[in-house]
Amino acid sequence: MDQNEALNGAASTQGEQPNNHQTMESLLESESLSVELPQAGEIRKGMIASIGANQILISIGAKSEGVVAGRELEQLTEEERAELKVGQEINVYVVNPEDQNGNVVLSFKRAQEQMSWENVEKMITDETVIDTKIIGFNKGGLIVAVGNLRGFVPSSQISATRRTQSTGDTPEQRWQKMVGQAISVKIIEVDRERRRLILSERAANTESRSSMKDRVIGELEDGKTYTGRVTSLADFGAFVNVNGADGLVHLSELSWDHLTHPKEILEVGQEVQVKVINIDRDKKRIGLSIRALQDDPWKSRVEKFSVGQLVEGVITRLTKFGAFARLEGDIEGLIHISELSENRVEHPKEVLKEGDVKTLRVIRIDSDQHRIGLSLRKVDSAAFADKDFKMLTQGLSDSDEQDEEETKE
Repeated sequence: MDQNEALNGAASTQGEQPNNHQTMESLLESESLSVELPQAGEIRKGMIASIGANQILISIGAKSEGVVAGRELEQLTEEERAELKVGQEINVYVVNPEDQNGNVVLSFKRAQEQMSWENVEKMITDETVIDTKIIGFNKGGLIVAVGNLRGFVPSSQISATRRTQSTGDTPEQRWQKMVGQAISVKIIEVDRERRRLILSERAANTESRSSMKDRVIGELEDGKTYTGRVTSLADFGAFVNVNGADGLVHLSELSWDHLTHPKEILEVGQEVQVKVINIDRDKKRIGLSIRALQDDPWKSRVEKFSVGQLVEGVITRLTKFGAFARLEGDIEGLIHISELSENRVEHPKEVLKEGDVKTLRVIRIDSDQHRIGLSLRKVDSAAFADKDFKMLTQGLSDSDEQDEEETKE
């Protein structure tokens, strides 16, 4: 055995001796990385560990147990509590990852409700027809059960056959006899924030929709404009019926202005012009746009700017990757951190603060993405000297012409 082999053998033998301290640290580190601690607002699958008079313990993984107690426990009916068994798997909502006593606070009801809202949002996308029962009424129409939620069927959305049965002057006379009857409905509006779920019996009764949609999809042309009618609203957009088939106008395709919900500009039954922007014939989905038929206000506001131009901007906010500046016309541009200084900058706050008014250089205009790139370090760049000189002489020329006009007057 030569000297190198001997040295290598000794090194490998020594490497096989475990360091207990390092091993324990690495095990703890790997275990902590694999543990997903509960987060407020998430839904977890847990297992009932114990059921007591004042609390129910749920094992939710992460080597921890959560507790259902207090008001949440009081809200459970005797029937619901009787159905719960030790060892049973159940979905729970994390109300608080750690209360003042160090407990993870959980809720059965909130989990059921959250999952129900997610389910109805999927139903409106899939145009699902729901078979359910009428459980109540008010002066405006019928109330039906959709999972753990209560949905409302306005009188205008009740089928003609059922409306012929609604005689009388009071809601009780018109609707009371229908409570308990079966009804098929389709979701036409979902607003989780306002806990608003609107249904239509009339829409569910037009069940030649599938064959009709096949025909319409075959006739529609990508890029063409059609007249349609709004059939339902959801948090993520509006459904518009075009020639007998529903297409989706996503929230981002409703307007050039920022919207939080379609109800800000649309209502069910409204007639609108839409442009077909996507047709998925395999999934039978039609993508529509209202915004595409409107002039883009950003493009008209940005026409006054050109690459290389010097502009004045007010610093509006700082981020780790750069600073945003508001220009004339209320247009915001980004000064990337690499464009702040010739020297290395770790954070924009080293160079700028919010409210600063700075002369900046336009270095990029992306009309499709609505983005303007700005530079602080290139304000005095020799590369733009010719452009600056032309802009200056143009400005002086315009000023002379104005003086002449004023003199004539």
